[in-house]
Amino acid sequence: MPQTFTQLAAAALLTLTACSGPTEQSGPPPLLTALPRALSPAESRLVSAGNQFAFGLFREVQRARPGDNIFLSPTSASMALGMTLNGAAGTTLDSMRLALSVEGAPIEEINAGYRSLIDLLQGLDSSVDFAIANSIWARAGMPFAASFLDAGKTSFDAEIKALDFAAPSTLAAINQWVNEKTKGKIPTILDQIAADEVMFLINAIYFKGSWRSAFDPKATQDLPFHAADGTTRSVPMMRLAPRPLRHASVPGHEIVELLYGNGAFAMTLVLPAAGRSLAELTDGLDTARWAEWTGALAEHETGLLLPRFRLDYKRELNDDLGGLGMRIAFDPARADFSRMLSGTVGGNLYISKVVQKTFVDVNEAGTTAAAATSVGIGVTSAPATIQFDRPFLFAIRERLSGTILFLGQVVKL
Repeated sequence: MPQTFTQLAAAALLTLTACSGPTEQSGPPPLLTALPRALSPAESRLVSAGNQFAFGLFREVQRARPGDNIFLSPTSASMALGMTLNGAAGTTLDSMRLALSVEGAPIEEINAGYRSLIDLLQGLDSSVDFAIANSIWARAGMPFAASFLDAGKTSFDAEIKALDFAAPSTLAAINQWVNEKTKGKIPTILDQIAADEVMFLINAIYFKGSWRSAFDPKATQDLPFHAADGTTRSVPMMRLAPRPLRHASVPGHEIVELLYGNGAFAMTLVLPAAGRSLAELTDGLDTARWAEWTGALAEHETGLLLPRFRLDYKRELNDDLGGLGMRIAFDPARADFSRMLSGTVGGNLYISKVVQKTFVDVNEAGTTAAAATSVGIGVTSAPATIQFDRPFLFAIRERLSGTILFLGQVVKL
């Protein structure tokens, strides 16, 4: 049975060119131990496909920038591209489904999976500020197909606006929308609107959660962090005294999971054994191995030292997505997005660029994260303390469905 798409959490912007707030309360809420409803088989396949895309995209970026900190929202990227799927045709559509790990899945099933999973994710924890928003900004006068726009509105709750792209106010309006939806964490997504750009499809995600077991700021102290390049510097290291934490010792690395709010959302941290690199850890990482790691988590009396960190990250993802199989979508001579426009025009559209911006702040109280992905379409014209004092992998995920919202690595501070 073909795998289907994943649900996403981040801010994603799709550029086409012609080309709920937290609840105040004392103490953590009751622990959520199950989803309010079972995932359908299609939704389960969609989650699996999304996570597989996450690991593939992360590896492509890691190979290109092995010595850099990385923070991606594969969910954001896949939602932006998921909206674009509704305009793709032929081998372009096939290549995009391959990259997104949804080979052979009908567009209707992919759209339905997004629709139901977006609804499910946003209502799981009232104590966590988590929101997904989508919008489609079209150049006024371009003959975009009603079926394409309707799919964005129906399946992604996209706001649809037709504007004069030559007016300076349009650039300001798009950036202001992203700024508002990410609560100021991604102030801008576009620097300019080129003459051949005719549409921007934007997915925005914002996440802010408090730890169920908060770190005491008084216990934070400066300790050494050994970077991947061999240098060592002193960084603020947060401390949790030994307590019941979700932890697993897997050959070659340690895994710790910290819960937010009612436990629906979590940060999963993976620390390679001393002498092992992050590339060794992620080489061949897929949904099956990830399931083994997270399935091994259980409460153990464990202490933790974790650096306090904040990352602002930006990357153009064209080459990374091309490495996953969708190079044709970036080729002006071969890309086919004819289903975006009405009539016979539209076959000359192509994806000019995919850019993602992300933000994460991990501190004693919890985590704030956001992301924005811009896809531009152009026209051819153990009872010991686990110390994260060296490079590590981390994910922010909805643990009951298994959806990975954000994925990153810290190699230097």
